[in-house]
Amino acid sequence: MKNIKIIALALALVLPFASFNSAVAEEAASKEKLVIQVSDGDAAKWNLALNNAKNVINAYGADKVVVEIVTFGPGIGMLKMDSTIANRIDESKQSGVSIVACQNTMKNMKLTNEDMLPNTSYVPSGVVEIMKKQKEGYAYLRP
Repeated sequence: MKNIKIIALALALVLPFASFNSAVAEEAASKEKLVIQVSDGDAAKWNLALNNAKNVINAYGADKVVVEIVTFGPGIGMLKMDSTIANRIDESKQSGVSIVACQNTMKNMKLTNEDMLPNTSYVPSGVVEIMKKQKEGYAYLRP
């Protein structure tokens, strides 16, 4: 009988969280999802990617879409502190776009987090991040 009470108590504590997690998962699944690859160091390509992200957010609404820009290779240069498009990147982050930098590229280019723009997020591998996002149902874009 004591074991049944313990199990009942455990279920009473866990079930509300399970339904909350289910609701969060359903909300995320109902959103449109886009991952954008930027692996070119060209400011014009970056601006195109940022324009694409902005247009998608405007089309769907910020609360109905998830947009992530994954940068690696030469594209990572525009996330450095001396970036010519730092203001545009900051505006995109403020509008809800997630921008992530590949740590493999950073290591190869001998860059540290301190070299990068504030509020930059990091992933171990940009290519692997894109693969994961595609498995999660993200549409893929490389401008």
